[in-house]
Amino acid sequence: MEIESMVANSALIKAREGGGSKGRSWKWKEMLRFPQISQCRQLAMNIERDYYSLCVKQPIGKKLFQLFCRSQTDLQNHISLQDALVHFRLSIQCVFTVQKHEQSCIQSLEIDPCGDVFYDCREDLHKYLSGDPFMQYQESMFFDRFLQWKMLERSPITKQTFRQYRLLGKGGFGEVWACQVRATGMMYACKKLEKTHVKKRRGEAMALNEKQILEGLDSRFVVNLAYAYETKHALCMVLTMMSGGDLRFHIYNIGVPGLDKDRVRFYAAEVCCGIIHLHQKSIVYRDLKPENILLDDNGHIRISDLGLAVRLSEGSLVRGRVGTLGYMAPEVISNKHYGMSVDWWGLGCLIYEMIAGHPPFKSRGEHARTSEMERRIQTEQEAYSDKFSKEATDLCSLLLTKDPNQRLGSFSGGTEVQSHPFFHKINFRMLEAGLIEPPFKPDPRQVYCSDVQDIEEFSSVKGVTLDHIDNNFYSQFNTGSVPINWQNEVIETGCFRELNVFGPEGSRSPDLDRSQTPESPRRSLLDRIFRRHVRPVSQCVCVCVLVYVKAEPHNGTYLHTTRLMSNASEWIFVCFMKEFNLCTCRIFLFNSEYKTVNN
Repeated sequence: MEIESMVANSALIKAREGGGSKGRSWKWKEMLRFPQISQCRQLAMNIERDYYSLCVKQPIGKKLFQLFCRSQTDLQNHISLQDALVHFRLSIQCVFTVQKHEQSCIQSLEIDPCGDVFYDCREDLHKYLSGDPFMQYQESMFFDRFLQWKMLERSPITKQTFRQYRLLGKGGFGEVWACQVRATGMMYACKKLEKTHVKKRRGEAMALNEKQILEGLDSRFVVNLAYAYETKHALCMVLTMMSGGDLRFHIYNIGVPGLDKDRVRFYAAEVCCGIIHLHQKSIVYRDLKPENILLDDNGHIRISDLGLAVRLSEGSLVRGRVGTLGYMAPEVISNKHYGMSVDWWGLGCLIYEMIAGHPPFKSRGEHARTSEMERRIQTEQEAYSDKFSKEATDLCSLLLTKDPNQRLGSFSGGTEVQSHPFFHKINFRMLEAGLIEPPFKPDPRQVYCSDVQDIEEFSSVKGVTLDHIDNNFYSQFNTGSVPINWQNEVIETGCFRELNVFGPEGSRSPDLDRSQTPESPRRSLLDRIFRRHVRPVSQCVCVCVLVYVKAEPHNGTYLHTTRLMSNASEWIFVCFMKEFNLCTCRIFLFNSEYKTVNN
């Protein structure tokens, strides 16, 4: 490893270890300073007053609504019941709701012990809380504090929002860099799409499609989009940091090619959950391969790179030869119409490769021609070695069925895949809750990606001009923070706990007092040291024009100044100097003390 990679890796590892509170900027509280509540008036008028959106789906909104309910004696038991339902147990203090659904809960347990037996009880509780309690909440200081958090959430996002660390990889349109939010210390991966590359390859629709799909997802098995912004040269998507590397790295770069059976089963189960979550949103992924499956710090996986994903309307199919040869389903290669079943083919290829150490239709190190690969996928049957158990062989053969209508997963979706004996040791309910310990945890002192010097430098594009039409596209992309993911970041890094403070004895803090005027922005240290004054925006800019005019030679030079006008303590002078045979102009700014401000 060369010194460049060693330095880059050391900086990244140190940043990861200091993630959260240790990774924050020393000015983080100023960055997350609450606006005065009077400045939230416009937001309060425009925000959608929907109970499920404000108090259930949004993490900070949910916490503040719970704080409000706990401050009300008559609502405390309801929140206790809500907490108990999350942990699958009942609160005996809120009897009227429990008794109403007691019999249905018992019947549900008899039918399906692992089912959602408290569904009716939970829905009845939400129905009650969405009435008068929700109306009272909107008049409380807790809702005002929620508005302040929303204002912070909508702050402009630029490259200055982040610290940038080492290069992690390269894609079709740009590079991926490790980065860290200065205000919270949260680590992310920044996917930079070079504007000129996107335009030259006509990738605008693909880039915008990936961004819009990602911001609509909230799954622990798919990378989340936290921020979307632009710089002068790039469109940037800030995504979940996956420090454990991709599956291809683990299959081929650590020991003998392939993975042990416990890891194969665990990763396959989590990928299965990710596919189900995408399909529930009517999204076909279409690019399932080891390079696109990433591991996080704890060893859990997420599906990444949704550039080829497409959203289908109900009952419709899509057509197009997209994906990576070797993982494309036969119907994709044949350019036929297809639906969700192509992703189950991809899962079959993935499981096969994790076990065998090579894809199902290509030997390790083989460079088969495209036509030969297409022939094998469409006509040949994959071979199974003694590495495959009986259950693994059966699962792969069912997923790699040539006919998409007979393929496992094409009938009742992911539930029939999860029900296969290969997954009999997996409790999918616990897996989806993140309660199963991964069989492998990445070493926090190791960087699971190629050395910096081994990542091919991204070439520049010449002859591509960006214009106002491109700006229309960029405005659709540059939307700032994604609400739910931003709120989760603030909570997970401890910023919410430290900043969400009210006045003594449950009173309003000064920033929640509507009678107080907003404080002036804090000036920088240099401004305070040198006592620089912030000039009001309303003041007129003053101009001094120094004109050199052609004139007859004379003894010496004279300077003539004339006061023409003044506005807001500014003076404008015109200076004439007879000396040269040409006329030029220079513009200066003067203040009332005749000191140059700018030129």
